[in-house]
Amino acid sequence: MENERPPMYTGYNRALKEKARELRKNMTKQERHLWYDFLRYRQENWKRQRAIDGYIVDFFCYSARLVIELDGSQHYTEEGEEYDSIRTEVLERYQLEVMRFLNSEVDRNFDYVCLAIEEKVRERTGSPF
Repeated sequence: MENERPPMYTGYNRALKEKARELRKNMTKQERHLWYDFLRYRQENWKRQRAIDGYIVDFFCYSARLVIELDGSQHYTEEGEEYDSIRTEVLERYQLEVMRFLNSEVDRNFDYVCLAIEEKVRERTGSPF
């Protein structure tokens, strides 16, 4: 149907609950840095390793409908890029926006990554971060 609105994200995939829990326990160095040194203490309610549809995203903010993905080298193979493209399309069907950062960006330019996230949250919510 032409006038049909895309579904709004309303929950998460419970079938991936255990895998998400395992990923939270074994976060990468960059995920730990972003979580413990920035996202965890923000007024927005951020979740880490959140299962959405058939995927587990690195970080998710419901109020901003924003997904943050930290990408290692495996994401820049032909297969990885194709997988990420499909994954992004699926997430966008839920009116979610996906921001991607290289692990090296988190390592070398953490302030830039944080500022970019703050600006995107402000843009999507209309409120200060």
